[in-house]
Amino acid sequence: MSVRYALPADDASGLPLTDALGELVDPDPGGGAGTVTVRTRRGDVLIPAAAVRAARVVPPDPPRRRPRGG
Repeated sequence: MSVRYALPADDASGLPLTDALGELVDPDPGGGAGTVTVRTRRGDVLIPAAAVRAARVVPPDPPRRRPRGG
């Protein structure tokens, strides 16, 4: 899953939006917290639901190929 969301205005990156690419773990942890959790390669990203601008399902990574010999 890919989730595009807004960053706070005072974010150090200076960018308005960023993406989290991974598995949707919990659309609303804590029952009504208004957040979504995306499990990325770097760990869980907790995103305020109000900050989400777009989301879409993406296919999983293809299986790794064996290294070529020689």
